[in-house]
Amino acid sequence: MDRRQPSQEPADAARGAPCPSVMAPLRAVVRLRRRVCVLRKRRLLPPGAGSDPGPAAPRGDADQPQFFTFDGPVQPPCRTSRKRRRRSRVVLYPETSRKCRPRAEQRSRAQHCLLLLVAIVGFQVLNAIENLDDNAQRYDLDGLEKALQRAVFGQPAAVRRIVALLRDYLATHVHSHPLLLALHGPSGVGKSHVGRLLASHFRAVLEDAALVLQYDARHHCPEPRVAGDCREELARRVADVVARAEAEEKTPLLVLDEAESMPPELLDELHGFLQPQRSHRFHNAIYVLLSGAGGAEVTRFVLHNASRTLPLPLAGAHGARAEDELRASLRELLVREHPLWQAAAIVPFLLLDKRDVVNCFRDEMAGEGFFPEQARAELLAGQLNYYCVAGREFAVTGCKQVVARVNLL
Repeated sequence: MDRRQPSQEPADAARGAPCPSVMAPLRAVVRLRRRVCVLRKRRLLPPGAGSDPGPAAPRGDADQPQFFTFDGPVQPPCRTSRKRRRRSRVVLYPETSRKCRPRAEQRSRAQHCLLLLVAIVGFQVLNAIENLDDNAQRYDLDGLEKALQRAVFGQPAAVRRIVALLRDYLATHVHSHPLLLALHGPSGVGKSHVGRLLASHFRAVLEDAALVLQYDARHHCPEPRVAGDCREELARRVADVVARAEAEEKTPLLVLDEAESMPPELLDELHGFLQPQRSHRFHNAIYVLLSGAGGAEVTRFVLHNASRTLPLPLAGAHGARAEDELRASLRELLVREHPLWQAAAIVPFLLLDKRDVVNCFRDEMAGEGFFPEQARAELLAGQLNYYCVAGREFAVTGCKQVVARVNLL
């Protein structure tokens, strides 16, 4: 079979240009490689399709010569379809960066401020509790309670109330108002004795006798003296005591005996000390009024309830209710005389039973150097006058005559 040969050019043309039989295949190969590259990029041919430029390769140009071969058309290799496996996408982090979790919800700065405020308040509360304990321990109220229970006969309810009021008031040093204790009852039941015990105890714990004022109306302001002068003197003495106590950061005690004998001018001055518009140094003080006013009311109440256990140590719900009724009746009676008692904490002193009078005799005999014989004390107690009601005996004058009787021994 004849092969197609290109026409021979003249000899002079062959000398000036290269032979077409050599350049044409080179150009075809270059065009095929370019075509294969393009197809590879488009992924139309497999990667090995362009390595063998055969006659079955597509022609890039219709003007180029074609070559005949006995080889059949080259079939591209069959590619078996593979089921692509879907892979889960993995988040890749840069190697130079740190793996971080997503940011949680941002907390407000107010929460930190709130926690700080709670801590500060808790610390202040604990500090205040410690200060309360320290301030109460300074006055040794436990020792005062034991001393009153040991030396005061027949008044357990009054002693408990006095100590409870003092504990509540002396728990802090700064106060908005002073404490006014009003001890009321008939003569000889122990009011003045309690006043002396309180004054003695506060002198010992305060370590300054000038912070305790004892004022007796009959002694410091007798009848001929002008009430105005007594009022000025009392105001000056109270002002000196509270000023000194403020400088030492202590609570003074002012005991005023025979309050029922005070002229109205002195009661007005005392009432002025309790007013909130006065200087704050007057608010940090304890006033104790000892008065026989209302003694008849206490006597009537005790004799009326003699069949019950009221004159004995008041206890239980019934005793507390009876004590409240007695305080209310005394307040109503005393406020009619002067509004000073409206702000007072009233402590009633009840009549003394005969066995309480016997104990008074024994205690006084021991103090005077006599042997406290029970029979002798009962004999001396039998010489006094008593109210006999419902099989019980209550001393008319209490223990007031005990000292005089013992001095006659």
